[in-house]
This record gives sequence, structure tokens and C-alpha cells, in this order.
Amino acid sequence: MSAAPLLEARGVSVHYPLPRSALDLVRRAPAQAVRAVEGVSLRLERGETLGIVGESGCGKSTLGRALIGLEPLSAGSVRLAGAEVRPAMPPDVRRRAQMIFQDPYAALNPMLTVAETLAEPLRVHRLRAGTEVPARVAELMALVGLTDEFAGRRPASLSGGQAQRVGIARALSVEPDLIVADECVSALDVSIQAQVLNLLGDLRRQLGLALVFISHDLGVVRQVCDRMAVLYLGRVVEEGPTAEVFAEPRHPYTRTLIDAAPVMRADALPPGPAPAGEPPSPTNVPPGCAFQTRCPHALAACRTGAPPPLLALGSRAVACLLDGGRGLHYADEHRPNPKEPT
Repeated sequence: MSAAPLLEARGVSVHYPLPRSALDLVRRAPAQAVRAVEGVSLRLERGETLGIVGESGCGKSTLGRALIGLEPLSAGSVRLAGAEVRPAMPPDVRRRAQMIFQDPYAALNPMLTVAETLAEPLRVHRLRAGTEVPARVAELMALVGLTDEFAGRRPASLSGGQAQRVGIARALSVEPDLIVADECVSALDVSIQAQVLNLLGDLRRQLGLALVFISHDLGVVRQVCDRMAVLYLGRVVEEGPTAEVFAEPRHPYTRTLIDAAPVMRADALPPGPAPAGEPPSPTNVPPGCAFQTRCPHALAACRTGAPPPLLALGSRAVACLLDGGRGLHYADEHRPNPKEPT
């Protein structure tokens, strides 16, 4: 691994303060906040694909936006190729990280044609002279598999897959080093999903892009990502090479996600014990491990103190107290929980 990664996040937190009522002020109740992302550290090499997975509401999209400066940080820092990422950063840094959004129609200006949509960032960032813009627009359209006939169309006349291709072309127009794809195929039909995923894979290899792929679909993550990070209530609980995490998940929550994903593979693990209950509120996270209220393997030590730190285990990292910090082992899933002190 190189000494200077393309992207490095250290202790990133994003909190959203909740409004206080008049009664709260009279009672002098402490201010509360939604801790959408809490203490996340990640690094991404050039040309690498990192998947970020977890349940809805776990902070995936917020983290993705924070990584490219679309969300202000409550704590921590993000650096892209050595430059600090923040909401107010120079244009030459801003254009190096782009985002593909989940809803392609909401992400495109309905009043602009495809050609106008792709020409706008070229002019804003002065990447082409005025006379060169049409040729670059045609090149971008060809890059994502759109013919010239789409140049004069507006988003309302495009299919979901076509609109998402325009979004990808717009992200590529400023020649970024990093693209954050936020659930970019979740709203598309399965056949169109495959086309967009293949397109992203081809572009990554052709252009040397790094990709942060945010998804709740573990099958897609398994297909396209080199490494993956698992989020639970805003914290990374496991991280490592995708194949290794699927083969032997170390955090009980990762095991739960893999069990919940439909698979048709001969090497699929038999399901482990099911978790209980629902995730806690992000405004009132329990002490210790946040997953302890649902974990079938929780120990007494999991229910007190600070959350377990993310410990490196070779190419992997896990935040779990089982086996002295090494996390879950398959054999543990078929043993009863150790007796806890009463």
C-alpha cells in the first residue's frame, strides 16, 4: 500500500443538531444531535473501488457526501491527493472528486438538454475553449454509450438508465480522480443495473478512477468492489478485502447483513443466529458496542464503556470484543453465549 493514498479520512464525524423546544429550554435539557457519522477513518488508493454497506439510515450517504466536501464535518479531516477537502475548497480540488447520485432525474436540471448539461461543467471549470466544447460533449456521450441523437433531449424524455449515463458523463466531464457513487443503480431495472455496473467497471479500468461505491445490495458490492467497509449507526464495524469479508465475516453485524442477502452460490455460508429487535436511535446510542442490543453473541463487556475500537487484523479490521478483539468465528455461531455475571 502506498504511503500517500488518493483519499484519506481521519476520525470523520457528521452530527445534525436537533431543534430544541421551548419546554426543553425551560427544563434546561441538554441539546441533542443525530450522530449520522461517528469517528470514521478510511483510505483509498488510486484505481481502487471501496464499497460502503449497511442498513438504511446507517450514515452511508452522509459519509459519501462528507468525503467530497458536500457535508461539513463536525470532527475529523478528509484529504484528497494531499489537499484538504471541505465545503469551501478551490475549484481545482473540487473537480477532482465527483458524485453520481441515486436519483438521476433529481440530479439533472430538467430545463437543460443533455448537451447543455455536459457543456456546463466544461465552461465553469474552463477545461475546454468555447470552440472545443461540442467535440468534448460528443466524446463524453460516446464514452457512456449515448449516441448523438440524445444531445438535444431533456431528462424527462430519457429512461432511468439513460439519465444515469448522463449523470456519469457529467461526473467524468471534469476529469476527476475519485467518483462517489451513491446507490447509483438501486432505482434501475436489473438489466439496466448490469449495464451501468459494467460501464463503471470499464471506465475505472480505462481512466484509472478510484470509486467509492455506496450500496445496500451486497451482491453488487461483491461484484464490483476491491474492499468494503461495513457501517452500523455511523461507525465502521468491519473493513477489509471484499472476498475475505464475505468468506469469513468477523463482526456479528456483518454476518447479519450477509445472511440477509439472497445468494445462489455453492460457497455461501449457512446462516448464523438471527439478531433481535431494531437498531437504536442515532440520537440515543447505547453504551459499549452499538450492536449489543441485537447481537446474539454479546458479552457483558459489550454493554459498557466506549465503543470497541477498530483493530487491524492483517488485511482486515474489526470493532468487536469477541475472541479478544479478533471478532466472530464461524464455530462460535453454533455455541451458546458464555454465561454472564448476574
